[in-house]
Amino acid sequence: MRFTALFARVIATAMLFVCIVAWRPGDVAAQETLQSVLQPYKAELSKPSRRTIGPVIAALLASDHPAISDFLRKWEAREVYQRPGDGLFFYAEDAGDALTLVDIDTGEAVGQVGSREVDQIKPNAGVQREVAAALVPFELNASDPARRAAALESIARSADASQIEPLAASIDGEPDADLKTRKQRLLALLTAQFGADKADRLAAIDALSGDTSIEARSVLNQLTARRDALAETVPDGANIARVLEVGQDMTRAEAYDRLVEKDLAPPRQSAAELRDVLAEHILDGKVGGVPLHRLNTVENRAIAYEALEAAGTVPPRASDEEVARAVAAYVFYEEYLEPDPDITNAAEAALTATARMLAVYQTLDLVLDGVSLASIFFLAAIGLAITFGVMGVINMAHGEFIMMGAYTGYVVQLFIPDYTLSLLVALPLAFAVTFGAGVTMERLVIRHLYTRPLETLLATFGISIALQQLAKNIFGTQARPLTAPDWLGGAITLNDIVGISTIRVAIFVLALIFLALLLYVLKRTRLGLEVRAVTQNPGMAASMGINPDRINMLTFGLGSGIAGIAGVAIGLYAQVTSEMGANYIVQSFMTVVVGGVGNVWGTLAGASMIGFLQKGIEWLNPSNTLAAQTYMVLFVILFIQVRPKGIVALKGRAAGD
Repeated sequence: MRFTALFARVIATAMLFVCIVAWRPGDVAAQETLQSVLQPYKAELSKPSRRTIGPVIAALLASDHPAISDFLRKWEAREVYQRPGDGLFFYAEDAGDALTLVDIDTGEAVGQVGSREVDQIKPNAGVQREVAAALVPFELNASDPARRAAALESIARSADASQIEPLAASIDGEPDADLKTRKQRLLALLTAQFGADKADRLAAIDALSGDTSIEARSVLNQLTARRDALAETVPDGANIARVLEVGQDMTRAEAYDRLVEKDLAPPRQSAAELRDVLAEHILDGKVGGVPLHRLNTVENRAIAYEALEAAGTVPPRASDEEVARAVAAYVFYEEYLEPDPDITNAAEAALTATARMLAVYQTLDLVLDGVSLASIFFLAAIGLAITFGVMGVINMAHGEFIMMGAYTGYVVQLFIPDYTLSLLVALPLAFAVTFGAGVTMERLVIRHLYTRPLETLLATFGISIALQQLAKNIFGTQARPLTAPDWLGGAITLNDIVGISTIRVAIFVLALIFLALLLYVLKRTRLGLEVRAVTQNPGMAASMGINPDRINMLTFGLGSGIAGIAGVAIGLYAQVTSEMGANYIVQSFMTVVVGGVGNVWGTLAGASMIGFLQKGIEWLNPSNTLAAQTYMVLFVILFIQVRPKGIVALKGRAAGD
């Protein structure tokens, strides 16, 4: 019995000790419900404002409740509801005409209510950004990669020194290689801007040297940001960017205006303001003791105003001499916002390197644009160059063959919804349609006008108008879509500066294919041999058994067919309308004239010159593309005065021999 009583006493003591340990105050706090944590802030949470929500979020996160980050995430996403009667918060699930309320602590459904029985909390965009920034340390290690990526974007949008430590801590455990690289880059940007250790900041800034990304340039620009300042002497210890010389870096009036802004000098007066003030103080035919008839000079008006100023009637006014003395008494300078000169010197050096890389990339981007435009002009003009070079026909309807090719592609897509397959069908079909149209036009009209170039020009111009009207009658006046396949819908991007659309790359490749194909036809086939023979000496070619009429017909059809293929390519990125051909006929003729008629290499050279020159003019005056085209026409006029036969002059009939 005695042993039993002793054993019972030991058990009771142990249980009491366990109860004391289990119910100590710290554990009571740990077992506090999420609802009880939120209730003291229910007013701020139910009607959030960006001005007041910051401290509330900080207090909630400081509570260390394990479910607080999930609640804030749902609250930011507008998935939290509040019951008006007791102010309790719930999550909700859609249940048809009702909402199923879910307890925020247990995750269990507590009942269904109508949408009007609870209030959905809808934080605005500003509040959502505040919540997203506060949740960054939690989201950086989230299991969902999308949440980690969103946290990184939040850091990029709202960089802060407090983000360095959690970002650095999350890098080693990051399983995604792309996200890890992104974290390392953001850490370098944050370190350069907010790092506590100077050596680390300098190393991070040096790593940004030559980096042309918008993020890197933004950080470097912030580190080299300046403000205007002035003082009687240059202050010691200030990080001065440069001292401004009055008369060189700024006018005396601008310098004095800065003194006025700082209340260091009285404001100046314009002549009109001086006249108005004097008119308000006319007394007995005088102003400040000066008769009105003597106020016709600047000196006397100044004397009158100084008299009023001495009497205290008007506020002080600065004369030119006073302005000069006031400006000379101060030093004007630009001061870096960053106090450490080593940091700003490193940032300026990095920006200089970046500026050089920007110039290189901008030149490369301009070259890509020029190549792209040149390939378009080459496709549009090569057919015209062949027909003009071989036949001497100025075909003003060439642009309408481009239009016919584009509409052929549109019609094909109406019957073949697969854009890739429709494109493969449209290219040869457009060639066939425009080849047939070109042959028909040559047989019916052109062949009768070979010796009358002016009448040929007028006839083809009339045909172009008729073809435009026919297209309007069939397809209407609205632009028709010619959709590119998905694999042509993107862009090839090297960085934030250099990029080119995939469709333009495809047009460039198509131009290369046609260049190679035409060179092969003209140099390696019997048709090419006959074309060159007719081009150089049609009489001799006829005496050798070559039919010039047949060659003219096939050549005209070939040039028209190539224009149709060019129309499909151009229609993939330009609007398909009945007037689209007119947009390219002028450039096509300029390309042919500048390059030299009847020669593939001349057309390529002309297209390159026209394309690069137009892009260069547009770069110098980007707000006015019409001016670029005007300057191009002037250039062509001057060029043909110097070299009337073009860059690559062709011997034979096309050269006027």
